[in-house]
Amino acid sequence: MSINISAAMVKELRERTSSGMMECKKALVEAEGDMELAIENMRKAGLAKADKKSGRIAAEGIIGVKVSDDSKAVAIVDINCETDFVAKADDFVGFVSTIAAAVLNANIQTEEELLALPLADGVTVDEVRRGLISKLGENITIRRFEKFETAEGGMACYLHGSKIGVIIELAKADAELGKDIAMHIAASKPICVSDDQVSAETIEKEKEIFAAQAAESGKPAEIIEKMVLGRVSKFLAEVTLLGQPFIKDDKLTVGKLVASKGNAVIRFSRFEVGEGIEKKEENFAEEVMAQVRAN
Repeated sequence: MSINISAAMVKELRERTSSGMMECKKALVEAEGDMELAIENMRKAGLAKADKKSGRIAAEGIIGVKVSDDSKAVAIVDINCETDFVAKADDFVGFVSTIAAAVLNANIQTEEELLALPLADGVTVDEVRRGLISKLGENITIRRFEKFETAEGGMACYLHGSKIGVIIELAKADAELGKDIAMHIAASKPICVSDDQVSAETIEKEKEIFAAQAAESGKPAEIIEKMVLGRVSKFLAEVTLLGQPFIKDDKLTVGKLVASKGNAVIRFSRFEVGEGIEKKEENFAEEVMAQVRAN
C-alpha cells in the first residue's frame, strides 16, 4: 500500500533532524510514514556514516572559549574537522559554541565524560557530533578541552580569529589585564608561567646544547660555565610568560606588568588549531579526485 507523505511531515522531520528534504522524504517512505521510526533509522544511518569517516585526518577547525557571567570559571575547546570550508559553516560554529558552554557548566575531566554528556534536548554530545558528521560529510573530533575555576581570583580569555584561543586565571579579577596577557600568550607562545615550572630535564637538555656550543669557542672552563648559565637564563626568559617582554611595551616584562598591578598569574592554557597534527599534503586536483572517489 502506498503511503502518502505530506509536505508537513517532511517539514517536521527536517526540523527535528536538521537533514535535507530529499533525505527526510526517503526516510519517511521507508518507514511507511512512521515519524519516530524514520528518526531512529536516520540516526542509525548517521552513526554508520560517522564511523566510516572516523579514520580521516581532521586538522582544521576552530577554538571556542566561554567565560562564566561572574568571571569565576572559563572553558576552552579545540574541535576539528577536515577542511576550513566546514570550519566556517554555521552548524559547525554553533556546535563548537554549544560544546564550550557545556564544558563550562559541567563537572567533567575526560573526553569520555564529555562525549557522554547530555545536552539541553537530552541528546548526548557524541550523538550530536555524529549527526553533524553525517550532515556535513567530514570527520569531526573534539580534540581537547580545559576548564579553570576559582573562588577568589578572576578569569579572562582571548580568541585570535577562531584559530588560537587562550584562557588565563589571575589571583585577582582584572578583565583588562587578563585580556592583555591572554593576547600576549596568543602571540608569544610561552610554555609556562615562571622559571620554577620548567622541568629539570628541559633545563639540563638546554645546558648540554649550550655547553657543546660554548666548548667550540676554546675558552677556559670557568668562562664556559658562565656562558652556559647566561644562555640558560636567556632561554628561561624566552619560554616563560613572566620573563617575556610584553608585546605592547617591550621595555617591560610581563612579570613586571603583573606586579605593577598588584596581581599574579596562576595558570594559562593556549590552544591552536592543528598544532601537533601531521597533515596530509595534497594538491587541489588530488583533493577534488579524493572527494569524487569518496562520493
